[in-house]
Amino acid sequence: MKKIALLLLSLLLLPIASVNAISETIKVDMHYIVVDPAEDGNLNLQHMANYTNSGDEEYRGEGEQEEGVLSISLPAGALDLQVQDESLGMQLTNTGFRTSSPIPAQGSQILSYSYQLPSGVPVVFSLDYPLEVLQVLVPEGKGSLQFSEPVTADPQQIQIDSQTYWMYNVLNISSGMKINFTYEKDIQPVAESSGTTTDSNTPAEEASEQNNAGAVTRSAPEFHNPGHLRLWNQSPLKKFDPHILMIVLGSILVAGVGYYSYFRWKNRLLEQQLGSNKEEAEFKQLVARQNAIMDKIIQLEEYNADGQLKEEEYLAKRSAYKQHLVQVKQNLSRFVE
Repeated sequence: MKKIALLLLSLLLLPIASVNAISETIKVDMHYIVVDPAEDGNLNLQHMANYTNSGDEEYRGEGEQEEGVLSISLPAGALDLQVQDESLGMQLTNTGFRTSSPIPAQGSQILSYSYQLPSGVPVVFSLDYPLEVLQVLVPEGKGSLQFSEPVTADPQQIQIDSQTYWMYNVLNISSGMKINFTYEKDIQPVAESSGTTTDSNTPAEEASEQNNAGAVTRSAPEFHNPGHLRLWNQSPLKKFDPHILMIVLGSILVAGVGYYSYFRWKNRLLEQQLGSNKEEAEFKQLVARQNAIMDKIIQLEEYNADGQLKEEEYLAKRSAYKQHLVQVKQNLSRFVE
């Protein structure tokens, strides 16, 4: 449990369930999910949310009728809910739970909790806020995820505290977008690999083919076969010179092959350009995330110097930001090596 708690703290995981609409001054900085099968066969979902209040007043919830500060809805069938920080004042509701501890002005609040879903139940949720990237992690060797919507890229392997995970990236999530995936226990992700094709002919077979070709050439008649000439003179094409007709047909064949090769080359070039644009967009996103994390660390240092944060909260947030910064730099290294 300590290792899991450390992992959650280092990743700043966010809930997979949707959060009720929150104020424009409240922003969810990062969103991560760890999916791990439990010993009893259920699916364990562990997550942590970091809410930042950019307003000048502490946040106590939306509307006069709203009870609590943050209201979290859990998927149907969720079991064994556990909220790590009891000081947030967790209270159960019909659809999930809510907190009662306000978010300080120009401050942030970490919400960490976990629950289980019965085996075979799809995970379906949507977010009430836009998100640049959602990262879902599964420990290596413990199954894979199949996304119904939206479409995601192939998973990548990352290393966290000597544990290898498969990471799924869902990019450019808009408010209200439906996210749907299922857990496949017996299907493991496979890293992409490129293979090469080789000629299956052995040297003996090649020599035999060359000998056969030579035999045919030597046995070919020097002039046209009389039977072939008779068939040509009896065909509807007898008015055409057979040699000119063969040249025309050969030109059409060569032109067809040339056009086919050209369009294949053009399609490959377009695919390479699209792949390059995708890599460039991913690189820019990583650079932007790195800069944002650095700004957060600088802001955190300023808050600590001004005495606005408790020492325990300061150390926890600094460790989480630095862990995430290491991960972003590892991903950036793929583009600069």
